[in-house]
Amino acid sequence: MEGPEVEGVMPQIWVSQAQRVSLIVVQIAFLYVISVAGNWITLKYHLPVPGSILGFALLFLLLQLKVVRLSWFEQGANWLLANLLLFFIPPAVGIVQYGAMLELEGFRVLFVIVVSTTVVMLLTGTMADRIADLTSQKPSLARRKMQ
Repeated sequence: MEGPEVEGVMPQIWVSQAQRVSLIVVQIAFLYVISVAGNWITLKYHLPVPGSILGFALLFLLLQLKVVRLSWFEQGANWLLANLLLFFIPPAVGIVQYGAMLELEGFRVLFVIVVSTTVVMLLTGTMADRIADLTSQKPSLARRKMQ
């Protein structure tokens, strides 16, 4: 039987797939190191900010100062975003332990979830519209200032 292998050489598609997976793993590790750095700074200086938030601020600063490039971890971040739902399974399963509390406070919890989700969606949509308006009007604003 002849398969995709020729004289024990791995097919090129496997090599490129292995390289892609390796790149994603390295990029996720880089993001993790930045998160750990944020946690360390928070613990070291007793800051009232979660370390993960400080890590994101550190990443933003590194991007703005062009110390790192987006392409250095873009595929890893996209993979994390694509699989984000999987990270919520353990908390969803863990909530089963609080059945009695949910019987008493379930409607309140549901109300808070629905209201907060609605607020986030409305604010996100509003901000996206405003940013889109500002970016589409930049040339016209520049022309107005010149007149």
